[in-house]
Amino acid sequence: MPSGQIHDRITLWSLPVVTALTLAITRNSDLTLIVAGGFFFSGLMLSPDLDLRSRPFKRWGWLRWIWIPYQKVMRHRSVFSHGMLVGTTLRVLYLLSWVILLALFIVPVVHWLGEEPVPWQEFAPRVVRSLFSYQVHLIALFIGLELGASSHYLADWSSSAYKRWQKMGVKGWFSGVGKPQKPKRKSSTRHPSRRSRKKQPQKSRGNRKKR
Repeated sequence: MPSGQIHDRITLWSLPVVTALTLAITRNSDLTLIVAGGFFFSGLMLSPDLDLRSRPFKRWGWLRWIWIPYQKVMRHRSVFSHGMLVGTTLRVLYLLSWVILLALFIVPVVHWLGEEPVPWQEFAPRVVRSLFSYQVHLIALFIGLELGASSHYLADWSSSAYKRWQKMGVKGWFSGVGKPQKPKRKSSTRHPSRRSRKKQPQKSRGNRKKR
């Protein structure tokens, strides 16, 4: 698999290409900035390798602890961490859950220090209205995040496919290379059981007495 340094280089080298293509398609500088920012953030901070103690995990600094439960639940390179659309969606939802929990703790403290009442009844409707008003920007952000994750998936797949091609040629792409093989059972002739080992000296003693 490519190292974390190679994944970082792929993200940095691909960023100008993603930015240029997005600007050519959308003709909108705001959407281009959002897609490019999402791509950059996904490649360096919201990487699929957050299921390991990797470079993206260490970049979170003192907030890295929020990804420890994620690492314990997720198996490395599973569909839920390295799957198209699925991996990005789960990481975004996981991060949003922490943001909501922290907001439930921080917002009351800020309002209490400022001696302002907390409008909890109006808070949820405002969030919903803002989501609908900025839905195009949110879609652009998710596209950028998914593109950043897809560059990681493609790099991993290309590295694995190249190694298979070196070993087996084109057939290696379609074979089950990389799957764990079942251990072969050891034959009883080479390794006799304990009972047979104990019986052998008894027979030899009997033969000696007869002689």
